[in-house]
Amino acid sequence: MRGESVVVVGAGQAGCQVAVSLREQGHRGSITLVGDEQAAPYQRPPLTKAYLAGETDLAGLVLRQDSYYADHGIQVVTGERVIGVDRSARVVVLGCARTIGYDHLVFATGARPRPLPVPGAEHVLNLRTVADADVIRQKLEGRTGLDVVVIGGGFIGLEFAAVVRKLRHEVTVVETQPRVMQRAVSEATARHLTNRHRREGVQVLTGTGVAAVREGFVELTDGTVLVADLVVAGIGVIPNAEIAQRSGLACDDGIVVDAHLRTVDPRVHAIGDCARFARPLSGGLVRLESVQNAVDQAGCVAAAILGSAEPYTALPWFWSDQYDVKLQIAGLTDGHDRTVTVGDPAQGKFSVFCFRGDRLLGVEAYNRPVDFLMARRLMDSGATLTPEIVGRPGFDLRLSLQQAA
Repeated sequence: MRGESVVVVGAGQAGCQVAVSLREQGHRGSITLVGDEQAAPYQRPPLTKAYLAGETDLAGLVLRQDSYYADHGIQVVTGERVIGVDRSARVVVLGCARTIGYDHLVFATGARPRPLPVPGAEHVLNLRTVADADVIRQKLEGRTGLDVVVIGGGFIGLEFAAVVRKLRHEVTVVETQPRVMQRAVSEATARHLTNRHRREGVQVLTGTGVAAVREGFVELTDGTVLVADLVVAGIGVIPNAEIAQRSGLACDDGIVVDAHLRTVDPRVHAIGDCARFARPLSGGLVRLESVQNAVDQAGCVAAAILGSAEPYTALPWFWSDQYDVKLQIAGLTDGHDRTVTVGDPAQGKFSVFCFRGDRLLGVEAYNRPVDFLMARRLMDSGATLTPEIVGRPGFDLRLSLQQAA
């Protein structure tokens, strides 16, 4: 299997990492990485931060230099869209009518921004690719005091709002849910993030949606009209699973894979933002959008292709930088019914331990990076930590980790 050919559809973080991991693990066969963007594989998280702020350029985002691919025998095809897969013949069909044969195929097609379903949506910009970021940078460059409306109070929307506010523009965030990051973090963490944005002068409107977008204005469902020189939406994504579905693979909010990240076809895997896989603790299916998930799944699939298949059980973790706030999350906290806060929220340094019953689901570390690292290690160890233990006066996460070890 070390000499078989591998084609990776998608040249983002997940796709690039598959190719890198295959070579690192000793694969000697051909590797072809196909991406529909013109740019070589690059990092996406800095697009809403350093790249948008002009602190880095595209050269600073690339995951590997061109020389790496040449030196390691990885063929990178950019600017080409895969339009079909013939699984019986084991070939990938490109838009230029070229075909590429494979022994193993990996879908790492990512996701695309969910369109805003309102009149005037053509006036709304997205921030997913470097091309998207370039358009926004051009509109902001050399100007201050623009009225910017951000639709969506999730990771992308809030990170974008923070950078644009630092560039001295007027910013309003519109979120349909009762609080920002409703599905991603606890009420306590959401409240502190909201207050941090408001202290910077950002207007955060929750519990209201967008009714229409006009040239220079945004009309909200509560009747409010916002002046808008620039409108950017971050209301979630849609997994790019259409090619997989047309090739006969099971899809349901992503490409459905098993615990080894395999589709129903044992020679086809799916990873990253486009893959829906079994969640170890709950047994349900989940689709995760994070660098950690992309990188860890890539390594898992590379090992499987080389004959060392192990189920994917990596602990999910996430991060977000907004102003001077570093939010780091270990685990998946959605569905929690009890929280215990440790630290000093008044000083903006605390951690929220999220439980379902007595089971720890995850830890949200708000400017407490040591807590984040220890929480990851503790949860990886499988140690038990109950709300009663965390709630005791003088609780020490480091001591709990030592006891678990």
